[in-house]
Amino acid sequence: MSSTPTVLLTGASGVIGTALLPELSDCHIIALVHHAPVLGADELLVGDLTASRLGLDPAAYRALARRVDVVVHCAAITDFSSGPDATHALNEAGTRQIVQLVADADAVLYHLSTAFVARTELTRSSLGREAGEAGARPEDYLDSKRAGEQVVRSSGVPAVIIRPSVVIGDSRTGEISAFQGMHGILAALLRGGLPLIPLPAASPVDFIPQDVVATTIAALVRSGRREGEVWVTAGEQALATARVLELVSEAAGELGVDMAVPRTVGQEMVDRLIRPVFIANLHPRARRRFDDMLAMTALFAGARPFPNSLGQPGLPPHLDTAAVESALRASVLHLAQARQMGRRFAEQVPV
Repeated sequence: MSSTPTVLLTGASGVIGTALLPELSDCHIIALVHHAPVLGADELLVGDLTASRLGLDPAAYRALARRVDVVVHCAAITDFSSGPDATHALNEAGTRQIVQLVADADAVLYHLSTAFVARTELTRSSLGREAGEAGARPEDYLDSKRAGEQVVRSSGVPAVIIRPSVVIGDSRTGEISAFQGMHGILAALLRGGLPLIPLPAASPVDFIPQDVVATTIAALVRSGRREGEVWVTAGEQALATARVLELVSEAAGELGVDMAVPRTVGQEMVDRLIRPVFIANLHPRARRRFDDMLAMTALFAGARPFPNSLGQPGLPPHLDTAAVESALRASVLHLAQARQMGRRFAEQVPV
């Protein structure tokens, strides 16, 4: 690898991609794009991850393979409601195209997966529980990410699989290129739209700031690591559900929002009593929102902490409890500012 490696980056317009671009400023970055524009890359290359040769003509593909030293594969469908066909088309079949390029280029692959591949047994379908009216199907996403990992492992190319947990905003500012699923729950909490959370109070909620994921990937690229699995998580420092709610409530107080802390309830009680008695009488849209939340929170209910590779030689330090709590507060405040929630930010709007 040259002193200024050429890196092909997929998913450059996404949450991790936008955070990663400034971390790789000492590399020559070619961003493979489909539709979304990207700022900060040295070159933009229009292509299609689901097509042969990435949608490039043979000459352009050969020219790309001659230049690329490293591929960082961040592109993925992360929406739990996209359905199995679309999800596998990008997350599994798209990874096959990337692996082929890595082999043709004699490059190294850094493949972004998810820590939740370790929790496929916690989806509601795996637990034998009804999905209700949920549009969110985490099992489709997790199946596709496990399949993508298998594509990488069976390919024989030098590759590192990177598994972040839930990604939130920047640890200092809370800024993020697009709000994610956890932000939707945070917003609902601030608006008082969640009278209960279908999680035991002690269940760990593992999230990691986007800048920690980005600095980890950049460290791996610079070190030239060529194999293994890296877990980018809070691990044993993940906050309990009750502590998350307490911190959001404290941030709400700073914002001038009178937030009632919701009750934490196990999913068995939800299925046995709350859904049939209370949720069944709600408006269909409200029922679907609740069932979507139920599907997502099943991945945390009673789960053991994720492994955590942070703090290992050459990687960023692991986050202590104070850092995890500070990052959550930053994301809550940024979300509130962006949505103009609470007296603190409403007072800043010109009359």
